[in-house]
Amino acid sequence: MKPRNLAIFLISSGLVLSATACGGDSDTGAKGDVNITVACQPAKSAPEQRKAWDEDVKAFEKAHPGVKVKSTDQQPCFDPKTFAAKLAGGQMETVFMAPVTNYADVMSKGQAKDISASTDLVKNYENIRQDVREMVTKDGKVYGVPNVSYTVGLVYNRKLFKEAGLDPNSPPKTWDEVRDAADKIADLGDDYVGYGEYGGGNVGGWHFAQSIFSRGGEMVVDGKAAFNSPEGKAVLQTLHDMRWKDDSVGKKVLIGWEALMQQMAVGKTGMMLGAPDVVTDLVQKFQGSKDEYGIAPIPEGKASLTGGEAYMINPKASAAETEAGLQWIDFQFNTPGKGRHDYARGKANGEAVGVPNNDYMGDSPTGKEIVKLREESAVLPVEYYKPYVDGAANIELKLEPAKAQELYAVLDVPMSAVLTRKDADVDKLLADAEGKANTILAKS
Repeated sequence: MKPRNLAIFLISSGLVLSATACGGDSDTGAKGDVNITVACQPAKSAPEQRKAWDEDVKAFEKAHPGVKVKSTDQQPCFDPKTFAAKLAGGQMETVFMAPVTNYADVMSKGQAKDISASTDLVKNYENIRQDVREMVTKDGKVYGVPNVSYTVGLVYNRKLFKEAGLDPNSPPKTWDEVRDAADKIADLGDDYVGYGEYGGGNVGGWHFAQSIFSRGGEMVVDGKAAFNSPEGKAVLQTLHDMRWKDDSVGKKVLIGWEALMQQMAVGKTGMMLGAPDVVTDLVQKFQGSKDEYGIAPIPEGKASLTGGEAYMINPKASAAETEAGLQWIDFQFNTPGKGRHDYARGKANGEAVGVPNNDYMGDSPTGKEIVKLREESAVLPVEYYKPYVDGAANIELKLEPAKAQELYAVLDVPMSAVLTRKDADVDKLLADAEGKANTILAKS
């Protein structure tokens, strides 16, 4: 899984939507057409995906006479540096994409339109998982159409498991089992790492959150830090012991998201936490072997940090724009075999089809059809992801806490400390982090 400020919104087809704002007086063209502008057209550097996008626009316009769609190739699709400012300034797109971490803020500030009376324009809306739909619902009103939802799992190298005498079809289910497996993999040689973890760049704190949720702990409760707990201590103590007793996590502290991905791709690291799209990136971006990676549910599995996105309508949008926008969302993002779910086209375009990186439809009829189509066009070994598919559906979803990035920066410190100092005091590290976190949370 990518950090949300990098790209959790890159999806298997490379097509991510947004649309530029149209006020109530700007929906009508010279011939009475409804005009919407959709952003995030794939870049020119991805010609096949860009061509597919343009073909979808033409097909949509043909199926919806009178609707004109203009694409822009804004990259990245979601920019945390400008997102809040565009919303506050009323400059957001007519149909815009919001990450799960921003749902509550957007809804509470009235920056998305109430579409409760229009969800029937998204034909498969009721097939979206109830818990996912609830994330874009406030006070009984619907403010968005979820299009991506996933949980964090354990990505592991099946080849290294075999070499270490481990069963790749029976990945670790507990953190004790992770530690044991990591120790065996590290014993393969000096340049092998059993389990990869971060210690900075906010990704250290981000993985701390993933780990504490998996153990049943919390990050924030009633507006106050809650991670100075037995579960939080277990996260740090386990990592400390894997570094200094087992020597199974490597000697280099990893900072950026790319560092661990590069380490996994060269085939010398056994395990890491990540959403299923980690495998897509390992294969497509970092040139890892598609036959080496498996995915399992997050260890312990009491809960998992969730990621995802939804498409929302600008509150300034007219009725005609709202209708056209929802029809576009339906066409491009929620119809099996069309748009993002045209896996046959994705395969033809050289995409790594097959990773179960989006479970927003669950086991509904639409969800089953999406899975069927994805597996029919898979170029990746889908059987290697069965442990994740079987286990992840029953794991509680946890949203990121308020002021997540600031808290992650605070928690980078204890994560880095246990990886670099044999004498690190876990209790003191957590107490110090708790105090800093509460100062952050107390600010409006």
